[in-house]
Amino acid sequence: MRRMVSDINGLLVLDKPAGLTSRAVVDRVQRWFPKRTRIGHAGTLDPLATGVLVLCLGEATRLIEYVQRMDKVYRTRLRLGVHSDSNDADGIITPVSGAVAADAAAVAECVTAFIGRIEQIPPVYSAAKVAGQRAYKRARRGEEVSLSPRPVQIYAINILGYSYPQLDLEVCCGKGTYIRSLARDLGERLGCGALVQTLRRTRIGPFTVEGALALDADAETAHTHLLPMEMAVVELPRVVLPEDERKRLGQGQTVAVPRGEEQEGLSSLALRSSPLAPQEVAVVDAAGRLAAVAMFDPQRQRLQPVKVFQSKKR
Repeated sequence: MRRMVSDINGLLVLDKPAGLTSRAVVDRVQRWFPKRTRIGHAGTLDPLATGVLVLCLGEATRLIEYVQRMDKVYRTRLRLGVHSDSNDADGIITPVSGAVAADAAAVAECVTAFIGRIEQIPPVYSAAKVAGQRAYKRARRGEEVSLSPRPVQIYAINILGYSYPQLDLEVCCGKGTYIRSLARDLGERLGCGALVQTLRRTRIGPFTVEGALALDADAETAHTHLLPMEMAVVELPRVVLPEDERKRLGQGQTVAVPRGEEQEGLSSLALRSSPLAPQEVAVVDAAGRLAAVAMFDPQRQRLQPVKVFQSKKR
């Protein structure tokens, strides 16, 4: 008997409620779509956290990495004067003996020091891997967990309010940034400790919480909120290929890049064979539908397929 696979492909932006894991959200959303529909989330939110969670369905699951690369914006309330083994309010909380409230100027100076490319150690209770296993699994078994610092990018931190022990921040950051680690490190630098009391992700790339679907919606509403696959690669340069060239690319062949004004995002300099490094591009048809992700070689002016999409339904 031939196994049937759902032909639903696209992105669904949810407003995740507190108290659920990202995996639990995926399980609930699965009920809105046929059983064979593949669904994956593009960036974990802790149970305590709320806000934007992008789900990729069907062939769009092959594009999760591109959504994960997108910049993110969080709003968080930190609680100063305490430590937590999980760096948030869900962990074991210990008051910091002798903690003193810093003045607003000192807090602002401390916050500024975390803007830019910094080294950050993930929380012990996180999905970061240690010797092939998730750190949180080892920590829950009582094992000692040692994680190495890794570079992350923080573009901006805005102080929304400060009244000790509460500090409200808006953080714009790149892939892999842990707000819990930011809270821990900021608390250490202030000398009073800190944890994440509340956390809300308000944006991932072009996906905002204002356009997100609530988890108490129904299947009909979910289907109407499904976004096209090409939204996952909206930050990639776009190359428009005619049908015959798209077919060749879909067969694994390299193809030449047509020259002309229709090539969005690829600079005229690149199209004049400038010695630039190869870059990934989104290959679309004349209607803007995603056909493939390809590697563009600016010196040879050719495209090499990386991911090819055959589904007709978007």
